[in-house]
Amino acid sequence: MKPGTFLISQPFLGDPNFERSVVLLCRHRPEEGAFGLVLTRRTETLLGDVLELPPGPATELPLYEGGPVQLDTLHFVHRYASLPGATALGEDAYWGGDFDLLITLINSGIILPDDVRCFVGYSGWSAGQLEAEIERGSWIRQPASAGKVFTLKSDAFWQGILREKGGRFRALSNYPLDPRLN
Repeated sequence: MKPGTFLISQPFLGDPNFERSVVLLCRHRPEEGAFGLVLTRRTETLLGDVLELPPGPATELPLYEGGPVQLDTLHFVHRYASLPGATALGEDAYWGGDFDLLITLINSGIILPDDVRCFVGYSGWSAGQLEAEIERGSWIRQPASAGKVFTLKSDAFWQGILREKGGRFRALSNYPLDPRLN
């Protein structure tokens, strides 16, 4: 699987860490494992609440919970191709890079805050684990979708991306949180 692929959780996944979530795959090496960021878990915390930053728009960036692993780490996805150290995810989306320069560029207006997503923690899989989960039907893959990170609202992301896929996936987008209550 290529970086920039979305992993869309099945509605009946049963894991509260990934219920109705969409994960942006940032790195996948079958012999080492995979690394991704949950796109659907926006928090009430802002970047300026957890880091001492110079005054400016960067302090107001919302934080997302990228996954259940190492919640004391910070990761970011952006649209700035020229940021040193950034990894291309396709569709005008990049992961990581020079964080201090990113903050400077946001505060100076060169990068718009809407073109950056910051995450605490991440989602990780050991070698073969993600492939096994996909084989069991836990995840629906949506290749080359990274650019949608910046176009869909986090609270409707899961449903929106399934509807966009169409067909049987559109029907899944309406699957109730608890089918026993229908």
